[in-house]
Amino acid sequence: MSIYKSADEAVKIIKSGDRVFVHGISATPVQLIQAMTNRHQELKNVEVVHLHTEGPAPYANPEYSDSFFVNALFVGANVRKAINNGRGDYIPVFLSEVPYLFRNNIMPLNVALVHVSPPDKHGYCSLGVSVDVAVAAVQEAKYVIAQVNPNMPRTHGDGLIHINQINALVEVDDDLPEQIVPEPNEAELRIGQYCSELIDNGATLQMGIGAIPNAVLKSLKNHKNLGVHTEMFSDGVIELVEQGIINGKKKKIHPGKIVSGFVMGSRKTYDFIDDNPVVAMLDIAYINDTAVIRRNPKVTAINSAVEVDLTGQVCADSIGTYHFSGVGGQMDFIRGASLSPGGKPIIALPSTTRKGISRIVPFLKQGAGVVTTRAHVHYVVTEYGIANLYGKNLGQRAKALVDIAHPNHREELDKAVSERFGK
Repeated sequence: MSIYKSADEAVKIIKSGDRVFVHGISATPVQLIQAMTNRHQELKNVEVVHLHTEGPAPYANPEYSDSFFVNALFVGANVRKAINNGRGDYIPVFLSEVPYLFRNNIMPLNVALVHVSPPDKHGYCSLGVSVDVAVAAVQEAKYVIAQVNPNMPRTHGDGLIHINQINALVEVDDDLPEQIVPEPNEAELRIGQYCSELIDNGATLQMGIGAIPNAVLKSLKNHKNLGVHTEMFSDGVIELVEQGIINGKKKKIHPGKIVSGFVMGSRKTYDFIDDNPVVAMLDIAYINDTAVIRRNPKVTAINSAVEVDLTGQVCADSIGTYHFSGVGGQMDFIRGASLSPGGKPIIALPSTTRKGISRIVPFLKQGAGVVTTRAHVHYVVTEYGIANLYGKNLGQRAKALVDIAHPNHREELDKAVSERFGK
């Protein structure tokens, strides 16, 4: 009996009450998601579990709330409304520990919906652009349905899955979603320049996608022998590889390799990782393990935040009680970098929101989540400079953070410092 099926046939295995994992980021299996959602009249209380996904998430629509419940490990834009309106919920968890939830039966999976490359001559498909937590989901789910796509890159590392591990294969020919990061603005370029001043030659980098990581990468043209060990990367890394600036020569583990869990970018990035032995796409439980991260020299981790209070507490997953994103790997890498010889954990953010509201604040908003504690924070960077908080007391931290706040807000913040610390 062939394992090749239509999407509608393949998802018939899903039953009411099942927990279903959905492959994320650029590997989101759109056709399988739609086929599952089409069964909404037959299904009740299906729990849908995933990280950030791209494209539509129809199972999160209000009219299907009796059929599907979103239990997000990271809150993306397509499920944000459902989660904040009570049609779903959010699991705060370090990205490094998500595979543990699957492998230790804390969140047993009935079905995994994934997106893979076509099988090679030995019968192996690849999880391609998103190995991260998906490899654990495939290993642990009772039933695996794979959307197989010739446009999915075949990547080296932990993401190779033999067709014997797959219960149903659904053939598609879909373009992968692409994300083109806009050019950084003036403030973002200044932040990138300040961050680059903290990056030593021979450093191992971790950073995400967005205008600030893009600005940092643009500021590294005069650096030498950089390496990459990161949960994800995007287009900005490729130019530095082509110029020989990123070569991984100084890394202690996986020297010469770009180590990542997932990628998100343009087709240029997807073509770069396709069958490229320089790129190792690995299990996120390994990549984001602080014991692994710290083994590389001068690990420089650059992460962002929603707001930072005057003691250095970092909120990065919510706006008050409004769930916006997730814990992700920020704490994994902030701690891993701080333990690395010569490592530097950096929180980089614009000094204000687009509406001009200060992101350096006396107190986090009521209900805000502390993703990174003040004890873990070393460097905070805005377009106005670098605040080194490590080893500073609360009053000294507050003064350093006021100095990099937007000038329009410094008087108010100074007053808050004086009231709180008497300084």
